[in-house]
Amino acid sequence: MPAKNADFEELLVSPEFVADPYPLLERLRQEEPVYWSDGIGGWLLTRYDDILVSFRQTSHYSNENRLGKAVEYLPPEKRAKFKPFEDHYATKGLLHSDPPDHTRLRALVTREFTVTIVEKMRPRIQEVVDSLLDAAEKNGGMDVIPDLAAALPVQVIAEILGVPPSDRHLIRKWTDDILRFQGVNKPSEGDLSRAQDALIDIRSYIKGMIEERRRQARGDLMGKFVAAESEGQRLSEAELINTCVTLFTAGHETTLSLISNTIYTLLANDDQYQLLRDDPGLLESAIEESLRYESPVSRQTRLMKDDTELAGKKIKKGEIVFQMLNAANRDPAYFTDPDKFDIQRKKNRHIAFGNGIHFCVGAALSRTEAFIAVGSAISRFPNLRLVDDQPDWDVTKRNSRVLRTLPVQL
Repeated sequence: MPAKNADFEELLVSPEFVADPYPLLERLRQEEPVYWSDGIGGWLLTRYDDILVSFRQTSHYSNENRLGKAVEYLPPEKRAKFKPFEDHYATKGLLHSDPPDHTRLRALVTREFTVTIVEKMRPRIQEVVDSLLDAAEKNGGMDVIPDLAAALPVQVIAEILGVPPSDRHLIRKWTDDILRFQGVNKPSEGDLSRAQDALIDIRSYIKGMIEERRRQARGDLMGKFVAAESEGQRLSEAELINTCVTLFTAGHETTLSLISNTIYTLLANDDQYQLLRDDPGLLESAIEESLRYESPVSRQTRLMKDDTELAGKKIKKGEIVFQMLNAANRDPAYFTDPDKFDIQRKKNRHIAFGNGIHFCVGAALSRTEAFIAVGSAISRFPNLRLVDDQPDWDVTKRNSRVLRTLPVQL
C-alpha cells in the first residue's frame, strides 16, 4: 500500500503529479485503488469498475453542492467571505443536481445538442476552423492553444448561446478562474477568490442576457432557455444561470483540451501520425484514443449522501470522492497495453465523457469540433511538427489535462 506519509501526500498535490500523473496513479490502482488523501481532501478512485459504481449509484454519490464543499475547511471568519461562491454551488443546475431535478434540466439541454443538431453546425464549424488556419498560414506558424484549440470552442459556444463577438474574450478568462480551484477539496484562498470574482461577473453577465431576451425574444440557446422558463416552470432563473455557467465553462475547456492534446500526442508519436497521414479514415479512432490516453477531464468529484463501502473501504456521508478518470482510462483490466497511444485500438470503452445519466451532453459537439479542427490542420499542413518536444502542461489546473502552450511549425 502507498505509505501514509508526508512525502507521498506531497507528491499527490505537486505540480509534478499534474504534469505526469500516470506512474502514481498506476501505483494507487494496483496497491490501494480506493485511497484517502489528506492533501487532496478526499477519496481517490483509480479503478475503472469502482468509478463506474460512483457514476451509476447516484443515491450515494451525489453531484449536489459537491464543489461548494471546497470552502468548508476554512475557519468561520474566512469562510464567511465566500458566501457568493457557496450560494452558487448550492443552487441546482445541470452539473450540480441529482434526479429528479437533473433529469428535468438535462432533458431541456440535451435536445439542443443532439447529433442531428450538431451535424447541422458542421459547415459553420468548418468555416471558423478555415479562418483560424488562414491566419496561422499568414503568420507562418501558430500556437495551437490560443490560435485554434481555444479560439474555436469559445466562438462556437458563444454563437450557440448568443454572446456578441465583442464579449467573447471574457469567456476564457472567466472559465480559467472558475476551473482553477477545482480538483482538490482544500484549494488556496487565492484560487477561491479568483473563482468567486469570476462567478460574480459571469452570473451578472448571464442575468443581463436573460433580461435582454425577456424584453425581446431571440432564437439563440439563451433565448430558448428563457422561453422555457416562462412557459411552465421548467427551470427557475437560478437554475438557468447555474446551468449557463456550466455551458460556458465546460463548453470550451474540454474541447480546447481535446483538440490540443490530440495534436500534441500525434506529433509526439511519429508512427501514429504517419498512420493517420496514410489513412485519414483513422481520424475518428485517433480522437477516441486521445480521449482515453490524455483524458481532457482528469478528475471529477462526488459528494457522499450516505455511508457506503467500496473495495473494502468505508466511505462516510459528507466526504468527497474523486473519480480519477485519467487512471480509469489506463486501467489494464479494460485496455490492452494502456500506456501506449494506439490510434488503431479496437476496444476503447473509455469514460472520458463520463457514464450513465451524467454522460456529457456536449460530447457530440466536442467530438465534431475536434474532428474538424484536427483533420483540417493535418490536411492543410501535412508537415506539421512540434517546436518543442517537451509538453507545457498547465499544472495550475488539477481538474483538467490541458496544455498552456503548443507552438508548432507548419
